[in-house]
Amino acid sequence: MDTDNTSKVAKAARCAAAVVLAAGGAAVGASGDAQAADTQVQVWLTPDLAGATAFADAAATPGGVGFHRYLSPKAYTERFGASVARAKAVADWLTQSGLGQVRVSSGRDYVSASGAVSKLTVPASLAADVLGVTGLGGGSAATTAPVSSPGCSKFWAEHVQSFQLAYQGLGKGSLPVCGYSADQIRAAYGASSANTGKGVTVALTEGAAPAAMFTTLTEYAKNNHLPAPRREQFRQVQAGADCGAGADADGAHVVHTAHTAHAAQGVAVDDEAQMDSEALYAMAPDADQLMVVGGGCDEDQALLNAALSVLIGDGDRPGASIVSNSWQIPLGFEPASIIHAIDLRAAAEGVGMYFVSGDTPGLTMTGSDPYATVVGGTTLGIGARNDRVFETGWSTDYASLADNTWTSQGISGGGGGVSLEYGQPAYQRGVVPTPMAQVRVGGRTVANRAVPDLAAAADPDTGFLVGYIQTGDDTHPGPYQSQPNAGTSLACPLIAGLIADAEQGQASPYGFINPLLYRLAGTASLHDMLPLNTSAPQQNRAAYLPPADGSGPGLDVFGAQDPHQTQQVLAKGYDTMTGLGTPNGDAFISGLRQASR
Repeated sequence: MDTDNTSKVAKAARCAAAVVLAAGGAAVGASGDAQAADTQVQVWLTPDLAGATAFADAAATPGGVGFHRYLSPKAYTERFGASVARAKAVADWLTQSGLGQVRVSSGRDYVSASGAVSKLTVPASLAADVLGVTGLGGGSAATTAPVSSPGCSKFWAEHVQSFQLAYQGLGKGSLPVCGYSADQIRAAYGASSANTGKGVTVALTEGAAPAAMFTTLTEYAKNNHLPAPRREQFRQVQAGADCGAGADADGAHVVHTAHTAHAAQGVAVDDEAQMDSEALYAMAPDADQLMVVGGGCDEDQALLNAALSVLIGDGDRPGASIVSNSWQIPLGFEPASIIHAIDLRAAAEGVGMYFVSGDTPGLTMTGSDPYATVVGGTTLGIGARNDRVFETGWSTDYASLADNTWTSQGISGGGGGVSLEYGQPAYQRGVVPTPMAQVRVGGRTVANRAVPDLAAAADPDTGFLVGYIQTGDDTHPGPYQSQPNAGTSLACPLIAGLIADAEQGQASPYGFINPLLYRLAGTASLHDMLPLNTSAPQQNRAAYLPPADGSGPGLDVFGAQDPHQTQQVLAKGYDTMTGLGTPNGDAFISGLRQASR
């Protein structure tokens, strides 16, 4: 990858320090709860970005002397982390500023502190040491799109509804799917019994502890004809304490704000963690699962901590080789340099960081980094024989019918686009069409990082049947229930599971996998997502949403193309809705293994 990205990020880091904690005597701008006496902030420290970038690139580039040579968490800290002296200088400044509970995190990634920050200033002498600050407020969002419909199908086009008044030439559509089973989703992506993720650990970062997750997973396996999970296969850990309870410096707490699709009716339970675990289990039933549930004060801060805690591990090794992060932080809510530093640490340690592209068109901060593998969304039709009837980019034009008139309500779908901040990484050159990577930055046209990298099922009309237990524990569980759910929160653990399958039995983890992935472009390893044209059967081009709650019917038209509205396009080859495409089972696994040799 281009090393000029590092200088850009370093410059952005200095700017972030100047804005979020203004240097040279300017005051921090915190509002609302952020000015309370018990505010907990984290001042993120600047690592050796240039050195870490060079090491990460060498570890991820096939054929080089450094390929798949990784560092332990402790070794990364000693080699590229902020020095003990610089971390102490920042800690001393926070203490001298009147903040309490000042602690340097174990990996020297940040210094945490508690207290009133409304008048806190950072000396100019420390500005270069600060990447940015979290804990001053901000809104993050999980990317889960719950769906519930008065009428649905067990497989695609089981029920087809005709209607008299046509919309965009369509006079029929299929009822949404009630939620695909594990058998259906495994068949669609070619998961086999030969590769099941055995010996691989996948971390799932979560914001709330699910009720009786192991019992829920056991029931899910039983209901979906999968082998029962072993007790030692699933581990749930708490990373940090709740706000005000003396949270550990590496702790995390995630508050998910569900993105609700137009056809959705609120879900009975927040089943984000259950969907992550079950989607991963469906694709990699023998992989070990590490569910990290955080606790803390600020949700952005907590989301970042949850991912970082996996990388810190026990100091000698990270907690997992694959991390599925089914959440997003929007652009501008936190300094991009923070997630960049986390992703660099992951790449150097041999950990693959998988982030969602988001459940709204456009880019997110977490999904824009060139060292993350970003997962977009598709609309997936699985037929009566578990055959993949169609699959296209998740970009849906929703129309409602009232007063005998169809009215478009706009496009919903997965995120993607071209970064304004990061230059085009080397792995995308020659794969991403030049016009698709071009953006205007500073009055000139440049080729930058395009998003996403891969995709999988995410459309709520073709979602996943999630099992959950609302109350109780593993000893005294509540009743097992199920409901459909979707979003790129589904796509991310599906992809993570397939990567775990590919990593099974390999000499070393794939780590940051993008340089390998882009070698598979245009091969049988990947399904290329294309728009649905007018030759496709009408029932495969739209979902009919029956009337509900006094409103008229609706229609979801798939694969809507409006780059002016979404800044995205779906096309042959690489595109900014689905990236390289979706994995093709054993061909994908074989392709990855061959590319890594």
